[in-house]
Order: sequence, then structure tokens, then C-alpha cells
Amino acid sequence: MELASVTINGYSLELRDREGDGFVGDVASGTAFRYMLDAWRKLFTTMVGKDPFGSKATRDFSKKQLDAAADKNPDAAHALEQASEDYALQLADVVQRFLEEPTWRGVERVILGGGFHQSEFGSRAIDRVRERLKAAKVTAELRTLHHHADDGGLIGWVHLAPPALLQSYDAILAVDIGGTNVRCGIVQTHLHRAPDMSLAEVVRREKWTHKDDGPRRDELVEGIAGRLEDLIAHAEKKKIALAPFIGVACPGLIVEDGSIVGGTQNLPGNWESARFHLPRHLCERLPTIGGGRTQVCLHNDAVVQGLSELPFTQDVKRWAVLTVGTGLGNASYTNRTAPDLK
Repeated sequence: MELASVTINGYSLELRDREGDGFVGDVASGTAFRYMLDAWRKLFTTMVGKDPFGSKATRDFSKKQLDAAADKNPDAAHALEQASEDYALQLADVVQRFLEEPTWRGVERVILGGGFHQSEFGSRAIDRVRERLKAAKVTAELRTLHHHADDGGLIGWVHLAPPALLQSYDAILAVDIGGTNVRCGIVQTHLHRAPDMSLAEVVRREKWTHKDDGPRRDELVEGIAGRLEDLIAHAEKKKIALAPFIGVACPGLIVEDGSIVGGTQNLPGNWESARFHLPRHLCERLPTIGGGRTQVCLHNDAVVQGLSELPFTQDVKRWAVLTVGTGLGNASYTNRTAPDLK
């Protein structure tokens, strides 16, 4: 929670809604948006006699496919617009609720992660959120990730890996586990060109939509290990010097020994079992990297995705991230000023 240049004030806050029946974040997740679009599809079907999106289930549409359907069919465009408006209303309220929390007080910038804003309808919804926050006189600025959402949850690991280790290698391996997708990648630091890691990039990435395959927990871990082996082989072929370090981001509350104590309801199986330790399982499964003992570290996915923004938040003191995915992740940070550095 304490890094050289930033303090992680908190993450995975579970705020109850005003009625006390559920959690605030549940109404502003990617899953919630699809429920909203479902409702508008049903209304349009009743009004015009047919579903503007056809017979395909909303959950089976990619964001690109939703944008394409809206381009072809005015009714689909209208339904998507109305769902986006509903979503913007909810997300604006969620931002305001988080800003009331002690670990978020004084936040000057809120960064939206996840891939929602990388669609036309998502981008318009975020613009509406900005308008609503401005009308509510919220002073915190709303921005989106600099990096592609598939990369942000990997790049953030360059700020969590041991600095002395990074000096001797070109790149690290990183994993981002979500409720729908797993992303594994090689992150090149370019540390000697940009010491603040602002040039860090994913030079090779593999994405697995595991939800389509329905793996059990151990099968998911095995699939991750197999993809990491492929990336290790790729790095050797391209002569990329990999550090003996793998950063793994996943939902939930992570304790110091690398075990998970809550917040993994969107993942298959029991990730909170005392007999399950993800870093150890991966260490046992993977070959050594660079001939040395490989270190596997685990942290919360929203924290890691937020840290990818660290080089671009140096103009503010307090900032936070909300990641829109299967669920809604959150984390807040305080940049440390020069006198605080030891």
C-alpha cells in the first residue's frame, strides 16, 4: 500500500446503496449496463413489434458489435442511446458516493478504466457523466485511461515490481484476471529511456475469454500458466530479457501473504480457500525465468490498472480509479511529495 512515489489509500470499497439492499458499484458495472440495454430492447420490441438487435442475447454482443448494430438500425441506435443515458445517471451517482468516502475525500481526478469507454456508446455515456457531475458542482475531473484497457492492467505492474530488479532486465510478465477475460502479456519497461515508466508498453499480449469456456478454478490457473509459458518462449525467441518476476492482478482483497480474502464472486470456484494460494500455484507450475527463482506477486486489479496512470497524474495530489468491467473496481491514491520520499 506504500510505494516510493504513491500511497494506495484504499481499494475494493463495498458501499451499500441508499436502500441497503445491494452495493453501489453494482448499478454501474458493465453487467449493469447490459441489463439496462435488455430492458430497452424489450420496450422497443413491444413498441415496434420486433427486437432492433435481433434474437442474439445482449450478453453475447461485443462492444464493437453493439456499435455496428446501432450504425445499421435507427431503433437499435435509439435503444443503445437510452441505455447509455440510464447508465450515465447511475455512474454519475456512484462517482459522487465514492467521493464522500474518507479514502476518496480530496480526490482531484477520477480515472475510468475498463473497456466501456472504448466504444462509441460508452464514450457518449462518459461525456454525459461529465455533464452531470459538472451540473452537480463536483470539482473532481473525470478522465479515461491513457492506455488501452487490455494493457492498463498489465502496465501498472512496472510500478509494483522491485525497482532494483527492473534495472537489470528489459521486461516483466504480467497477468490481469477478470470475471470475463484473462490477459497475459510481456511489459517492456523502457526504464532507461523514461525513468518514470511513462514509455512502458505491452509488446506481446494474449487474451482469453475464459467465461465462454466455463473453466473450473484450477483449469483457469492452468490456462494462465500455459499462456505464460508461451510468452516466456516468445521472449527468448525475440531476445527480450525477462525479469524473474510475474505480477498477477485479480479482483478482491489481497492480504500480505498473497492470499485472497474476499471479492472474487465473479471468478469460477473458491479463490478464498485457505488451501488455495495463487502465487504459489503459479510458481510451482512455471519454469524458472532467466535461470533464477521466479517471484510471483498478487495485487488487486483496480489498483494495478490505476497505477498505469501514475506517470500522468503528477499534476495532482489525490486521485482515484473506477474500473468498469464485469463488476466495478475502485482504488484511490495520494502522490507523495518530494520531502516525503525516503
